[in-house]
Amino acid sequence: MANRDALRAFQSRLASRLQAARTTGVAATWLAVEAGEGKYLFPLGHAGEIFPWTPPQPVPYTEPWFLGVANLRGGLYGVVQLSGFATGGSGALAATEAARIQSRLVAFNELLEVNCALLVDRLAGLRGAEAFTASEPPGAEAPAWHGHLYTDAAGERWQEVNLQALSQQPQFLSIGA
Repeated sequence: MANRDALRAFQSRLASRLQAARTTGVAATWLAVEAGEGKYLFPLGHAGEIFPWTPPQPVPYTEPWFLGVANLRGGLYGVVQLSGFATGGSGALAATEAARIQSRLVAFNELLEVNCALLVDRLAGLRGAEAFTASEPPGAEAPAWHGHLYTDAAGERWQEVNLQALSQQPQFLSIGA
């Protein structure tokens, strides 16, 4: 009988905490990452699993930003260096062990039906709209996969990346050099 009462009390406390989190909590909207010189925001609905750096198997005759393929939790994923793709070149891979330890592979959400992971230099956490003081819509010359450009309180600029739009871009899908 005492165990049943303790379980009910625990369930009651848990339910009240969940309700309080729903009403007072701040909802995260983006996964913030850094790649090369850029700071990017991935919508949480588009981002999938995050993996530690796994060296991919190189694929010959591909674009410099396409690093190869990697086995991530039993699935074969193409690995794209975000900084290289975004700048149109090939970014340098992390040279030091400490930098490699911070690198992550962010897979696309499986609902996007693209077995691809983006190499980022560092995860910067989750962000919600309240973390930013200003936003600008993408310019006319911006790639189709760019969303709004946000500015945080420290003056740092963060580019929103529409991973769904990115996964449908011919340039992104054409990895052959």
